[in-house]
This record gives sequence, structure tokens and C-alpha cells, in this order.
Amino acid sequence: MQAIVDCNSFYCSCERLFQPQLQHRPVIVLSNNDGCIVSRTDEAKQLGISMAVPYFQAKDLIEKNGVTTFSSNYHLYGDLSWRVMETMRQLLPPGHVEVYSVDEAFIDLSHLPSENIESFCLDLKNKIEKWTGISVSIGAAPNKVLSKVANRLAKKNKLKTNCIVVLDTTKKIQAALQQTPVEDIWGIGFSYSEKLKIYGINTAYTLSIKDLSWGKRFLGGVVGMRLIRELKGFKSHAMQAPRTEKKMIATTRMFGRNVTDWQEIEEALATYTTRAAEKLRRQHSAATGVAVFLLKKAPIQLDAAYYSRGRQVSGYTQLDNPTQSTPDLIKAVVAVGKSLYETDEVYKKAGVILSGFVPDSALQTNLFVAPIDTKKKKLMHVIDNMNAAYRNDVLKFGTSGTQKNWKMRSEKRSKRFTTRWEELCLVK
Repeated sequence: MQAIVDCNSFYCSCERLFQPQLQHRPVIVLSNNDGCIVSRTDEAKQLGISMAVPYFQAKDLIEKNGVTTFSSNYHLYGDLSWRVMETMRQLLPPGHVEVYSVDEAFIDLSHLPSENIESFCLDLKNKIEKWTGISVSIGAAPNKVLSKVANRLAKKNKLKTNCIVVLDTTKKIQAALQQTPVEDIWGIGFSYSEKLKIYGINTAYTLSIKDLSWGKRFLGGVVGMRLIRELKGFKSHAMQAPRTEKKMIATTRMFGRNVTDWQEIEEALATYTTRAAEKLRRQHSAATGVAVFLLKKAPIQLDAAYYSRGRQVSGYTQLDNPTQSTPDLIKAVVAVGKSLYETDEVYKKAGVILSGFVPDSALQTNLFVAPIDTKKKKLMHVIDNMNAAYRNDVLKFGTSGTQKNWKMRSEKRSKRFTTRWEELCLVK
């Protein structure tokens, strides 16, 4: 048996944890730049506030009903996510927890007798909520796809299910599949759901009785076969070991306002490069190539039938020597960005991507280019330690700027209660 542990309205739950007066009140959290609604409590859902809609479209409804609104607070969410995952690691054998996203994790329950699954899930749920303050729902089943089905049913009626559903018999599995619309199956997106409905497949159960060959033909080959196989109760997706090293590191952000000046774009690119370089050094790697992209703002067309994202321009350069040094990476990134920049254009987003990683312990240098000074590695180590200890980029490179008026909007962000001494929660 496998199960998925999913935090309930995770971003909102994090906000409520340090502001208990918000319990049983409608709360929403906005995406980057305070753009769209990305998390809602059950009370907000009951008011008719939809997921992923732009904030300005729902603003009248939000203000009319006194909905508490927050900007995304990723420092807080990341720390509480780590606490939830670490709690599961302490309560389960090694290798039995697979972190799937910031608020979800698959767990392997093969070490438990089938009759103990439900009681274990209840105990796990209670301990996570007691130790971290974050409420969770758990769906258990023979495989990952069915556990997602079980989790959806656990969330759908929290009072009836106590946020736990275990599909441990064929009868329970068939009943759950009959209650699951085809568009709510894990791995079925909007396009495939519309395609399946044309063939008269409206529920997960209808899809589960199809042959594997049908899935291979109409659902993307082997991926479709595996999906139908798991709906039939077989296991196709094993638990995956955590990836310790990334093959690519990207830092991208929307600007808080329209940007036209090169200096501001240069500051943004330098800031993003600094963040990416810190992650690169944490995994003891060096990059051999950097890529940069700039997203232009599309001109407003009142008669347009659809939204235009804008045109993206990008560039790439291969470095003379592999490096993890922030100033060397900034120099390369700024050069690429400068070649992409156009004076009369308006930009709304930029990004930096580091790639071609090699171990920093054995760097192969270029015969025709002077090797990088080894003292730079020690300097980067000192800067990383200082910034980790004192936060807020106490040491930074001048190219990153000081004002940063281009930064993303985050007007409703709460305090970073668990990661900043000066923002600790006050108890009266």
C-alpha cells in the first residue's frame, strides 16, 4: 500500500498558524506579484472564490465578505513544509517518504499489515497536526494514482472522512472511481479530459475498464498504459529516491512594474544570478554555461480575442572555465542580457538559468584561458556564511543595486515568523 499526505490549503494554513484569530474565517493567498489566487480556505471556497482567478476580478467579492488576503510568503511556507516532511521522516522507516511538492508527499506503507493502515494514517495525521500545526489529509491505496483518488475524497468531505480515506478492497476502489470525474484523475489534464469525454469516458471507473492497448493508443503511449494499469489496482510507479543534485538551476521573477531602463534590468539579472550561484555552491557544483531570457510586455489590444503573454527573447553563452563564482557568473549573464536588451521595449519578466554542471572539486580548465583564482572560492564561502548568519544580503555585489524598485509586488505579505529573529511572533 502507498499513501499521499496532502496539507489542507497549505499556504492559508501557514498564515493561520501564527494568526489563530483567522480560524474559521475566509482566507486567501495570492501568487507572485499579487496576481492570482493560489490558495483558499474552505470558507473562501464557499463564498464562490475560484482558484487561479486574477485578484482584481475577485476583489469586489473579497472585500464585500471581509476575506483576509495575503501575499505569498515563501520563507514561511518553505520552512513549515520542511517541518511537515521531517515529521514524516521521523515516523516512517528510511526511504519511505517521497516529497512530491511543497505540500504533498507519497509514503510507502508496505511495512504495515493491511488491518493497521487506517489506524496508522490517523496517528500520523494527528502527530503532524500536533507537532507542526498544519492540518493534512491522507489517502491510502494500492498505488499512487489510486491514493490520489482517495485523497481527493478525503478532502471533499472532511467531517465525514476525518480527512482519511483508505481504499483497501476492490469494492471500495470501484466506488471511489465511480465518484471521480475523469478530469480529476492524477495525470489527466484539461486537453485529455475533453478528448476522453468524446469517447464517452466521464469517470475514472469508465477509464479503468479500458484495455491497456487502448491507453497506449489514445493516452500518450506507455504513460497511458501505466495510468490505466494503476486504475485497475496494479502498481506502476515505485517510490523515488530524493534528487540530491540538480542538473539545472533557474531563477526567474516577474517585475513589480513595467521596466524599460537597462540599469534596472541589469540589477535584476545580477540579483537572480546571485541567488542561482548560492544554490550552485550548496550542491558543490560549477556551471559551464549560462542562459538569460527577457519577457517583453505585449501591446494592449482592446479588440483581441485572447490574452497575449508577450514575446520572449533569450540568449546563451558557454563559459571559458567552469565556475561557481558569483562575480564571474554575473559578468557573463549581464553580457548576454545586454545583447538582448532593446531601448524602446517594455519588459515585465527576466530569468537566469545555469547549466552544464560539473563537480567543483575537479574542474577542467581551458588551455587557452587563464584559470580562475582559487581565492574566489574562499571568498564565496565567506560571503555565503555571512549572508546565512545575518540574512537580508548583508554582503552583496554592487551590480545588484540597493533600491530595487523593480522587485515583485508583495504588499500583503505576513511576517517571516520562523526564519527571522526580528519578525518572531509576539505573545501577549
